[in-house]
Amino acid sequence: MARGINKVILVGNLGNDPDTKYTQGGMAICSISLATTSVRKDKDGNTQERTEWHRVKLFGKLGEIAGEYLRKGSQCYIEGSIRYDKYTGKDGVERYSTDIIADEMQMLGGRSGGSGGGGGERPERAERSAPRPSGGSTGASRPAPSAGDDFPDDDIPF
Repeated sequence: MARGINKVILVGNLGNDPDTKYTQGGMAICSISLATTSVRKDKDGNTQERTEWHRVKLFGKLGEIAGEYLRKGSQCYIEGSIRYDKYTGKDGVERYSTDIIADEMQMLGGRSGGSGGGGGERPERAERSAPRPSGGSTGASRPAPSAGDDFPDDDIPF
């Protein structure tokens, strides 16, 4: 029998630019503030919105990717676990924090700022446990023609 499940899935927008810091060992720790909004109708039929803010931490390569590519307003998918911490502040008062520790992040939506043709691209997906090599192919491109090709590209039926 399983010991338990601690799984969080969020889709939302960043409230500010990511804050990336590095440990003495060189590991990236990226903190983002993610807003999720739910919409419901009250008993009178009026639409009610509720926005929740989540503190999300991304570590290692995942944190580097988030810090480099995410910006305020970016929409992203986060998958991870929830962590509650208790610590004593400088004033001696016990404080509590709730963070989402991301295991996976996927950038959603198109690129903003008109930096060339981002609308039809597949969203970038990054995982903490198995980082993707950058510049990878989506598998839809044709190999470059070699010098020994017997026919031009125009004759290829696909």
